[in-house]
Amino acid sequence: MAVTAARTTRVTLPLSPYPQTAIEARLRYDSADPYAVSLFFPPLHPDDDPVEWWFARALLDEGRRAPAGGGDVTVAPGPGATVHVTLCGCTGRAVVRIPDEAVAGFLRDSFALVPSGAEPAGADLDAELARLCA
Repeated sequence: MAVTAARTTRVTLPLSPYPQTAIEARLRYDSADPYAVSLFFPPLHPDDDPVEWWFARALLDEGRRAPAGGGDVTVAPGPGATVHVTLCGCTGRAVVRIPDEAVAGFLRDSFALVPSGAEPAGADLDAELARLCA
């Protein structure tokens, strides 16, 4: 049975035209996908779609203390007890400033569900591939 941890917080986008404007975001962990976390942004306007990014839980944990990552998502300590999550997509780049207290609490909750190193040893890739190709 999958269990989840989630934490909603206010974040800012320091490189946006409105760097001081806080918006809502939610960090989410699901034990059914034990290596990943998501950063979810609800729509700001009725016609907008929500935005959700998935990346490694270990990346978020490591990036709280020192710059980490090298692909579409990087994480680094920010100024004033914050964490910067940089998201790079085909339409641009966004830096999300999250209070470190929210990130630390979220990670504490997720590691209480599935401790680091206790994730499954790995999926049966042959069985998964056979299922997808069936």
